[in-house]
Amino acid sequence: MKTPEEFLKENGFVPADEIDRQELTGTFISEMEKGLRGEESSLMMIPTYVGVDGKVPQGATAAVLDAGGTNCRGALVSVPPSISEKQNRPMPGTKGEVDEETFYKAFADEVKRLLPAASSKKIGWCFSYPAEATPALDAKLVHWTKNIEAPAIVGQYVGAELLKRLGEDGKGGIAIVNDTVATLLAAKATEGDKTYSSYIGFILGTGTNAAYVERTSNIAKLDAKDVPAAMIINAESGGFGKIEQSAFDKAADRKTGNPGFHVFEKMIAGAYLGPVGLEIFKGAAKEGMFSKKAADQILGLGSLETMDLDNFAASFRKPGRDNILDAIFADEADAALARRLALPVFERAAVLTAVHLAAFVIKSGEGNDPASPVAINADGSTWYKTRAIPFAETVKKELDEMLVVRRNIHYEITPQVEDAPMVGAAIAALL
Repeated sequence: MKTPEEFLKENGFVPADEIDRQELTGTFISEMEKGLRGEESSLMMIPTYVGVDGKVPQGATAAVLDAGGTNCRGALVSVPPSISEKQNRPMPGTKGEVDEETFYKAFADEVKRLLPAASSKKIGWCFSYPAEATPALDAKLVHWTKNIEAPAIVGQYVGAELLKRLGEDGKGGIAIVNDTVATLLAAKATEGDKTYSSYIGFILGTGTNAAYVERTSNIAKLDAKDVPAAMIINAESGGFGKIEQSAFDKAADRKTGNPGFHVFEKMIAGAYLGPVGLEIFKGAAKEGMFSKKAADQILGLGSLETMDLDNFAASFRKPGRDNILDAIFADEADAALARRLALPVFERAAVLTAVHLAAFVIKSGEGNDPASPVAINADGSTWYKTRAIPFAETVKKELDEMLVVRRNIHYEITPQVEDAPMVGAAIAALL
């Protein structure tokens, strides 16, 4: 009978140790450059008009809003990072349709609660729904996600509309960023007396995205005046499409709501690793690699969460959570074979993550001086909570080889910043 490794390879699954890091990094950078020129590319490379120059005033405090899911939050955020007066409430429009006055009143009330205690009169807002950024650091809502019912807001510049409702309290202005841009900015909160030459924000959770700092002169598609000499680019990097999918990736992709799109995200992010693993198990069951009992059960399984695949691959049993894979692969031989099929899913994801980050570090053009590295602020459950392999450590080992050893480019993965989107939104206001 063929080995698990032979089975994976004959179905187009390239194992981690056979991924051509240099070639794939070059392809990623090529797609970035096309996107910056406005040419056809799988990477959107969205200019944000947000610069990163200047030191964040230590001890300063900003009133911050955070909206991007089914809840919204307000808090006072200070630097060094400290969060107080935080309140969570349902996002307007999650409990039924709301009109624009009801929508903006919810946020205006939060600002009025927080602003008297803030040293900055500019408001920071992490707004993580699909929106067009403007040079004034406003955001024009393109469409809602997460089933928000507030149709009157679509097409509006949400910052300008909120400031109208604030009156005198809005005179200080507003700075709106999305969660990935905010994660990048949060790296500045860790800077202290250190000097970073550039910054990258990276999210790897249910989905993935990255943002980095680009010289404005390199953004050929940009048609705007009075912009900073360098600005953050929201790459929408999960959309990278110049990568070969295995038969298992394609099978899992076909069952998503957007088949053929965001294929890179579907190879590294938490919403998709479980489904890819399930397709691998089903393929192996059809090949007769498992016992009949295990094969019948796995072929009848409708879905598989990444947490369960991860915990199973790590031989970890989470208290209070039954793992269906432990029951299906109760036989030791079945379990051993299944783990050999599952681990490569996470190992490949780590290498692709490293390629992803290396492309942004290289494209930044910085990191030539070890005393002034490129800061990478990473956030997200897949990055921090994967058990099957030491995920962050594996990525760092790959980056050391690709960047430091091969190119003499220096980087630093910053300490975890709690509530990074809120901290980053505060920094956008304070800068």
